[in-house]
Amino acid sequence: MDNEREVESKQFAEEVGVLFEQTGMPRMAGRIVGWLLISDPPHQSTSELVEALMASKGSISTTTRLLIRIGLIERISLPGQRHGYFRIKPSVWHQLLKDTVIQTTTFRQLMEKGLELLGDKAHANRKWLEEMRDMYAFFEREFPALFERWEQERKENQATSKATI
Repeated sequence: MDNEREVESKQFAEEVGVLFEQTGMPRMAGRIVGWLLISDPPHQSTSELVEALMASKGSISTTTRLLIRIGLIERISLPGQRHGYFRIKPSVWHQLLKDTVIQTTTFRQLMEKGLELLGDKAHANRKWLEEMRDMYAFFEREFPALFERWEQERKENQATSKATI
């Protein structure tokens, strides 16, 4: 990798790290995911991640365990290799979206429970609970259709890609 490309790649990993940090995840988690998204080969050892991200082995080890636990990456072994490698887990983005749909239902149900707790009495927080319930109910209804449209587009794109090969 030429020097300019390497700098840009590390900057990309850092930007993904900042994005993860803004969502409440450790910045290192995003840096690892960012690097794995663009690395060649797409699987990287702990030592390769340490070198590429200029991080400690302990930090990489702790964060890869977290990323495995939440299902973003997986550890793999390669024939003839004594150490493991990490890569983005196949179909992870589909699973994350499905998890989001489940969480949306859970949030809606929780807001309904909050409204039940308030009963008929006037309460300053009622409008917030109602708004949150209504918003989550909306997304709960819309996500399946959106997911279905995405799947259809993905299939069409894959068919087009195979036709051009």
